Order: sequence, then structure tokens, then C-alpha cells
Amino acid sequence: MGIFEWLNSQVLKMQWLSDLVKYLVENVFGLDVTERLGGSLHFFIYDVVKIFILLSVLIFTISYIQSFFPPERTKKILGRYKGTSANVLAALLGTITPFCSCSSIPLFIGFTNAGLPIGVTFSFLISSPLVDLASMLLLASIFNMKIAVAYVLVGLVLAVIGGSVISKAKMENYVEPFVFNNPMLEMEQAELRVNDRIDFAKEQVRDIVKKVWIYILVGVGIGALIHNWIPAEVISVVLGQDKWYSVIVATVVGVPMYADIFGTLPIAEALVYKGVGIGTVLSFMMGVTALSLPSMIMLKRVVKAKLLAVFFGVVTVGIIIIGYVFNALSYLFL
Repeated sequence: MGIFEWLNSQVLKMQWLSDLVKYLVENVFGLDVTERLGGSLHFFIYDVVKIFILLSVLIFTISYIQSFFPPERTKKILGRYKGTSANVLAALLGTITPFCSCSSIPLFIGFTNAGLPIGVTFSFLISSPLVDLASMLLLASIFNMKIAVAYVLVGLVLAVIGGSVISKAKMENYVEPFVFNNPMLEMEQAELRVNDRIDFAKEQVRDIVKKVWIYILVGVGIGALIHNWIPAEVISVVLGQDKWYSVIVATVVGVPMYADIFGTLPIAEALVYKGVGIGTVLSFMMGVTALSLPSMIMLKRVVKAKLLAVFFGVVTVGIIIIGYVFNALSYLFL
């Protein structure tokens, strides 16, 4: 076994944990993991523990990096760039902010108030909940690194295009006036010691885990149900790869939900296991994370209806296109 294969199997996918949970289910609970109840229990325990371990380690690491980029400093960095290059940089910076869509909106307000172009802030708003380094490694732990990297790349492309379209539409007048009247405090980088950054990272881990733990449990529970109790034939009727409308249905179904990518991954894993196309699954994940109804309601408080409609329309069309492209090229990833 090569070093990369070992890292993928034992570090990302945590095969050792799967084996340990299998032993627990079979020898402590007396259940067969090849049967429905035993398989569901194994899926639930294994995925919950794995996601929380990876989530804690990754969020700590990313938050430590993020401590170097408070909003005012980020604004100064982005302010040096114009046009598409600014959108690209905003999308990339969104990857080091491990927030759900609702948590990203205060930063969106801060950046807009600091004078960043509206299109640039929307590139950040799309990218931040949709793609981050933690989601890439978690995707790799469930699927493979090719899918993980491809997901991040198309998410960044969507963020850049979405922000660029809004920028070209000249929609600054459709932001609520109060957004421009929120003072920003600059974090003094010279005053932050290593211990301060470690404390900040620990606090971020606690805060994010508190926010997402229930969604992870619900997501894993739904995933275990799909994985072991719902026949593949039933899922295929609605989301089968042969159904032209599967990507659209998956995107629309994801909108009313509220979770971040960590809560949707177990559901995605179970859907792929049941034969749902990888593009359909990714569209569902993107719909949940980027277009959730609660985040749209929060965003409506800071932008006017026309700008919200443009944002929603651009992102929805982009997600649907991504889904169909991934389904057509699925042989490259699986």
C-alpha cells in the first residue's frame, strides 16, 4: 500500500475507526453489520465520530490561519485588486472561513460597509458556505480526492461568476442603507501571540461544533436511513441517473433545508451508495449550503428583492449546470 493510499484509507476515511465500530456493533451489541439494524448503527456511530474528529481538527487549523485575516485586513488585501481578479481572491478567501451561509452574512455586511464592491462581497458570500478546506478533506474522506478537488474548483468558479454577474449588473443601490453604517474594528495583528491564536482557534471549534452538531446528527441519521432502509429502486424513481429532472429536483429539495456541508455529507454518501448520480448529489449539497431558506431570509434583511432574486437565480442556474456536467462526466471521478 502506497503512502497516499494509506493516508486516504487510515487518516481521511479512518478505516481503523470503521473496523473498531464494526467490532463494537457485532461483539457488544450483538448485531450483524450486514443486516439493516446493525448496518444502520455502524453507519451512524462511524460517521458521527469520524465527522466530529475531522471537523474539530480541520476547523482548529483553518481558524488559526483565519486569525491572520480579520475583516479590515481582508478588505485592505482585496482593495488592491479590481475586476475579476478581486472576485477570484474573494472566493479564495471564502475557503478559509468555515461558516454556514447565515454565519457568513455578518462578514458580508462588514466587507460591504468597508467599501468593497458589491460583486466582490457576493463572491465571498457564495464561496464561504459552499467550499472550504475542511469540506474538501471531508469529501475526500467519504468519496475520493478527485471528487473533493473538483467540487471545490467548481464552487470557486460559481462564486467568481456569480459575483462578476452581480458586479456587471451595477446593483449597489439594492443594498439596504443600514449596511453602510456599521463601524468595523480592526484587530491589531501585532498584539496577537501564538497562544492568542490558539485560543481563538479553540473558541472557533467550540462555537462551530455547537452550531452544527444537531445538523450532523440529523444528517447522519437520514443517511443511515437511506443507506439501509430505503430501497434503491425507490430513490432511483426520483433521483436516478436516467431521470433528466433529477438534478433540478435535488437542487430544489435542498433549498428549504438548513445545514452546512458537514450535515449534508452523510446524506450524500448514502445517496451515492444507492446509485444516485454524483452530479445530482453535489447539486443537493450546494442547494442546501448556498441557497438554504433561512439564509435567504437573513439576506433579505440586508439587500432588496431585486438583488436577492439575481443572486438566487445566478447561483441556482450555476448549481444545476454543475450537476448535469458532473453527471455527464461521472466516469472521470468514480
